[in-house]
Amino acid sequence: MSANTRFAAMSRRAAITAAALTAAMGLAACGGGGTGAAAEGDMAIGAPDGAKVTVVEYASVTCPHCAAWQENTWAAFKAAYVDTNKVRYVFRELPTPPAPVAVAGFAVARCAGEDKYFQVIHELMADQRAFVGDPRGTLVRVGNGVGLSEQQVQACITDEDALKAADDRASAATKAGVTTTPAFFVNGTQVITPGGEGPSMEDLSKAIDAELAK
Repeated sequence: MSANTRFAAMSRRAAITAAALTAAMGLAACGGGGTGAAAEGDMAIGAPDGAKVTVVEYASVTCPHCAAWQENTWAAFKAAYVDTNKVRYVFRELPTPPAPVAVAGFAVARCAGEDKYFQVIHELMADQRAFVGDPRGTLVRVGNGVGLSEQQVQACITDEDALKAADDRASAATKAGVTTTPAFFVNGTQVITPGGEGPSMEDLSKAIDAELAK
């Protein structure tokens, strides 16, 4: 039995839920509207809630453009604005094909806990090709790295309440008008760099610094 077959058997409910969700949303493989207001299930780092500037990213662990933005821009953005507490950075989950794999990845990240959530997200994106090719093996490996056993990983990706919450978060994103990833909003205004995998550091800085100066 292949790794993908084992994964499908282990997370059949997740696959059905995510596949239905993707069809309903009409998502592109990955690539706006949106708001900086707090949403149920937000995961955030940097400045505390109520910060002068909030940067919201809608992304998926299976989106190549999201992975490229993380590789090329995340470190500089984090050092300039997140580590310095100049902005509150909010990550919102928007699964892209293969959606069952994305949903499972998000589930394991949440099971790891708030303090390790971003570690899991970033590891899955950094090793995205392996993750999509061998979802189960990658999730178990990454889960083990943050203290989750194989049994806990399985429980995470088949938890009914967690899957329902994932549906709700994705539905909220589409209601906000977000249909592609990654999508970035600075205090509710989308920042786009034409032709890029996401906004450039230059364009993000212009938007953020303008808000900080107000």
